[in-house]
Amino acid sequence: MLKPSHAALNPDLLDTGTPPIPQAQAWARAYDGRHGPLIDLSQAVPGSAPPDELLRRLGEAAAMPDSARYGAITGDMRLREAYAAEISRIYGTTIAPAQTLITSGCNQAYVVTMMALARAGDNVLLPTPWYFNHEMTLTMLGIASRPLPCEPAAGFVPDVAQAEALIDARTRAIVLVTPNNPTGAVYPPETIAAFAALCARRKIWLVLDETYRDFLPEGVARPHEVFAASRWQDSVIGLYSFSKAYAVPGWRLGAITVGEQIVEQIAKVLDCVQISPVRAGQAAITWGIDGIRDWREANRAEINARAALFREAMAPLNGWRVLAAGAYFAYVAHPFEDVSAADVVQRLVGERGVLALPGPYFGPGQERHLRIAIANVAADKIAGLGERLRGFAI
Repeated sequence: MLKPSHAALNPDLLDTGTPPIPQAQAWARAYDGRHGPLIDLSQAVPGSAPPDELLRRLGEAAAMPDSARYGAITGDMRLREAYAAEISRIYGTTIAPAQTLITSGCNQAYVVTMMALARAGDNVLLPTPWYFNHEMTLTMLGIASRPLPCEPAAGFVPDVAQAEALIDARTRAIVLVTPNNPTGAVYPPETIAAFAALCARRKIWLVLDETYRDFLPEGVARPHEVFAASRWQDSVIGLYSFSKAYAVPGWRLGAITVGEQIVEQIAKVLDCVQISPVRAGQAAITWGIDGIRDWREANRAEINARAALFREAMAPLNGWRVLAAGAYFAYVAHPFEDVSAADVVQRLVGERGVLALPGPYFGPGQERHLRIAIANVAADKIAGLGERLRGFAI
């Protein structure tokens, strides 16, 4: 709490919520271990370390004198070339290295993108439940988050007609996260195409956060056709994180895919907030795109198997409903009608040693919901989750 004698701070920053994951993890200190080790389902953290060879190459790169020097604002060209080749393969089209930028994580990619697209007083459509850092970023920038409700009955997939009704003269972008955080829902390609067409027609931006793109279900070869089948450069921006698929969240590496005419503008922002991404990590990932492809495919299969295990563990429990599960996350309705989601989470971690996140962290109208991060716990812990929850009452 600030004292009245403090010099003033940015009111938009003061209106921004505090980071929710540390707050929730603090509740875990009340757990006394009576049911075994804490099952922490609060944060999307890779459940295993990256391959040894990737770590070895990081060490080698860190020992090179060039790694201690500034790099290019938009990222080292070798990684931009490798990433452009990778996404060209994924989307079945040609995306040039000059249409990519490397950032210090996907959260930074989102921040600098929003700074490039909108200013205070503008608004951006965020499907709800939303990723809390997206809303926090907009609030501290003075940009209004306009909720686009996504219903469980629709698989938490947003409706394009409902979105169009929310657009006004100050709307600058629509943000889609697919596979979704927090629900795990995967948006159909036709839905993404419809949103891309809407944004092109209304001359606003579609920002596609595809952090969890590498964890699409087996058999889904391509997330969507937008980059291959449209004049995407004028109204679509893609965001990505290397953290999850390569199991390197501490390296802080992300990427932006954007038309060349916008690269220079985003680079202005990057020069002020990062100057250049960490170079040793860039070198290791440049090799890793092809070098650990088999490992990444095996990890994708494992993460999808955990989603299926989670559904099995929850199925026998009365009152608990898995509304969506996929990629890294599941979104669950809890059975306690007159109890806030935060109270459910605090009681659940204190009494049963299971930590989730309350639904209201992810936007309005989410009191009956909890987000479960299923990727960072082993299969045996997921299997034991049902036993922890059985008989839990408030």
